[in-house]
Amino acid sequence: MTKPEGTVDLSDEKIHWDLGRSFSYSEYLHLDKLLGSQHPLSTQHDEMLFIMMHQVSELWMKLALYELGEMLAFIKRDALGPAFAIFARVSHIQQQLLQSWDVLGTISPAEFAAFREALGKSSGFQSRQYRLLEFMLGNKNAAIINVFRSDPQSLTMLESALTAPSLYDESLRCLARRGIPVPSQVLERDFSLPYQANAAVAAAWLGVYHNAAADWEMYQLGESLVELDYKFQLWRSAHVKTVERVIGSQPGTGGSGGVSYLTKALDLKFFPELWSIRTSM
Repeated sequence: MTKPEGTVDLSDEKIHWDLGRSFSYSEYLHLDKLLGSQHPLSTQHDEMLFIMMHQVSELWMKLALYELGEMLAFIKRDALGPAFAIFARVSHIQQQLLQSWDVLGTISPAEFAAFREALGKSSGFQSRQYRLLEFMLGNKNAAIINVFRSDPQSLTMLESALTAPSLYDESLRCLARRGIPVPSQVLERDFSLPYQANAAVAAAWLGVYHNAAADWEMYQLGESLVELDYKFQLWRSAHVKTVERVIGSQPGTGGSGGVSYLTKALDLKFFPELWSIRTSM
């Protein structure tokens, strides 16, 4: 028998056609829940894109948090080789988050206005995972937690992340364990407060960069942190321009100033000394 054009002959493949007694692809991924979680509240076509883009971003952020948690554990144990592999993976995750703004930017102002009212006061400002990411990377802001007062689970998670050492705190501890002088007041500070740039820390990193061959792992740690920070800055910038493109200078749905609020974070750097020493190289 001649195989019809455009088809693939599966007669020699041992396909499991009957999955009645086996774990299926759909069951493993819980696709019924995943694909059944998009419920537009308006009849506007573009609301589906808006919902899915934010849901996908939350999934990528969940993976980033998962990977960063493992990375922190490796850094605490001075196992920097595995940590660098995770840094590279997180960079790719960040790229996916960055590119998501390109898709959202295809919604026109008129199209967004047609379903914006359905959002009520919901806003990305209320994203627990985004706040956990910022806390983990060192942007500690206790006031942010107030928006989660009615969500005990989120509140507990954020309070724990607020008081825990950040990725940068653990990286500086790693520097100190390698014999590179880091001030004790930096290593033993109140971790619930935002990190403040320190001249002695800058000098420590500068020494690492001037002796990269001898301190290769510490140099690579510094560069990995810079890449992480750089991608986060790109993400923020793309967020601002996408919001400006869609709603201009209107206030955000969560009560913030919208673009004016988002712009405040554009100059924020998680790891300030790693940027400042570049001027001194």
